[in-house]
Amino acid sequence: MSIAKVEPLTTARAVRGPFDYRLPTEMADVGVGSVVRVPFGRRRMLGVVVEVAESSELPPERLAEPIEALETGVPAELVRLGLWVAREYCSTPSRGLRLVLPPGAGVRRRRARPRVEHAGVGAASADAPELLPEQARAVAAVVAALDGEAGVDRELLLHGVTGSGKTEVYLAAVEGALARGQGAIVLVPEIGLAPQAVARFRARLGDRIAVLHSALTGGERHDEWRRLRDGEARVCVGPRSAIFAPVENLGLVVIDEEHDPSYKQEGDPCYDARTVARHRASECGAVLVAGTATPRPETWLELPRAELPRRVDGLRLPPVEIVDMRAADARSGPLHPVTWEALEEVRRAGAKAIVMINRRGFAPWLTCRSCGHHWDCPNCDVSLIVHRHSGRLVCHHCSHAEPLPRVCGECGSTTLSRAGAGTQRVEELLTRRLAPMPVFRLDSDTAAERGAHAEILARFDAAPSAVLVGTQMVAKGHDFPEVTLSAILDADATLRFPDFRAGERTFAMVTQLAGRSGRGEAGGEVIVQTLAPEAPSIAGAAAHDAAGFLDGELERRRILRYPPFSHLVRINLASELEPRLDAVAMQLAGEMADALPERTDLLGPAPMFRVRNKHRRRLLMKAEDREGTVTAVREVVEQLAADRSLREVAIGVDVDPQ
Repeated sequence: MSIAKVEPLTTARAVRGPFDYRLPTEMADVGVGSVVRVPFGRRRMLGVVVEVAESSELPPERLAEPIEALETGVPAELVRLGLWVAREYCSTPSRGLRLVLPPGAGVRRRRARPRVEHAGVGAASADAPELLPEQARAVAAVVAALDGEAGVDRELLLHGVTGSGKTEVYLAAVEGALARGQGAIVLVPEIGLAPQAVARFRARLGDRIAVLHSALTGGERHDEWRRLRDGEARVCVGPRSAIFAPVENLGLVVIDEEHDPSYKQEGDPCYDARTVARHRASECGAVLVAGTATPRPETWLELPRAELPRRVDGLRLPPVEIVDMRAADARSGPLHPVTWEALEEVRRAGAKAIVMINRRGFAPWLTCRSCGHHWDCPNCDVSLIVHRHSGRLVCHHCSHAEPLPRVCGECGSTTLSRAGAGTQRVEELLTRRLAPMPVFRLDSDTAAERGAHAEILARFDAAPSAVLVGTQMVAKGHDFPEVTLSAILDADATLRFPDFRAGERTFAMVTQLAGRSGRGEAGGEVIVQTLAPEAPSIAGAAAHDAAGFLDGELERRRILRYPPFSHLVRINLASELEPRLDAVAMQLAGEMADALPERTDLLGPAPMFRVRNKHRRRLLMKAEDREGTVTAVREVVEQLAADRSLREVAIGVDVDPQ
């Protein structure tokens, strides 16, 4: 008799699997990765078979049988990967396994007809541009690794300036894997932010490519997943979750724009797709290529590099002008006169411009100038943001909204001040002053509906002359040759965050936006408005000096013992009951202090601002022993999760917080 060891797909952290079920003769083909429906207490629940054994500690008569085995199973390799993610990120086996399940597992639905534009149906194109020598050298390095040549690194950082043709290297590398009978995964930061890259993969690879992302319907995702599992498609392109795609005989993993923070999952398990990609590639013997113009310091330190130092069109990188806003007249508003003059020149030339401000809404906050009253969210300890077009004050954390007041409820004054500027206000200023040149806004408000992101970019692309204004969305992965000006407002805003990665993120943001300009024969320029012109991240980006900035950043982190010279693990606690929260936080801190390995700093519990009516506390561990620290955190948190008296306190773990 065969015994299936099943991990039930439950959200309860206290459940300890796997559980034994005896397999009847008609389920003889059930194996590791099979998805089964099983009786679990008084419920029926989906589960994943993680092992098949010949015996159980319990007698056969005490074991239940699975109710049914689903048609679609999971490759055993992905079962191992899901369980590894659960362990590595202090989550549960159930949550780890859910990452690798086929979309909509256990849900009976009609088979959807794949849309021609996400399914990738079509003939492959043989056209490929001639590679520059440095591109060819990078491809040769990847091909040598695919062939398993001795002494060749199987991990590679493709460091190329913006516009240097990294995508062509990816395409040639993928074709090399396919020619050797291997599959590939290409990760992009967000599928909506890289439509041109995806289109190029589709054009070159035809129906060998499948695309997986959350904007597809459940049926479409399931069909694409099955095409990959059945070998009909050999290449998967998608955002971070695509690293769990069932690609057969995986030989190559590409991480495009590897610096992008969207590769880190916010919900449990808080996995980093870049770390998962390195692990999966290592386990499969696949080659890993991480590409970016702005590498993370840890990637710069750890991976061998192939350099693409020039743009494929032969044009130089655009000059960057730093505008010191400390000397600007406050009455001039969010745009400096230098920026206005450059934008008006773009209008006269019939060209295009991109303007970025990393704050959506009309204004960051509303204040009464008579009594000083400030409008805050009733559920969160943050300001409400003015959204003028909708006439509302909105919380960007819990989505609480209320009508925009005309008078102060405290003193009755009508002297209400809208401080600062967001994308809506900048859009309004640009529209008014640059008419009749159209202005398009791209942020999470305008791109909320399905397909809106691509539609806005398509309209901007089709316009003879226009301005695109928005948040960081406008700086990612776009290639518009007509753009002759990129401007970033309040460039040092990210430097004000209490985050050891603030400099790294500011450098990436400025460099990536600068890379959108000057990709055509007309050339281009970049304007950076800032209150901190001497900051290393801004000065380094203006000089297009990634190596100089990264070397300095690594030295700073080495002195302060921040990653990559240490490992961070964070525990987040939340509850509506603040006294209970504080008691649990102190209990957790005490137990962690006893369990952590030597040379591990324990910081906290520290208070955080309230969100959605929940008070929050945080503990942070800075460790040299990653494995020992993760194990200690996992064991202590699991013990607390099993204590029913602590149910009113939510506990979450974030390994390698970003």
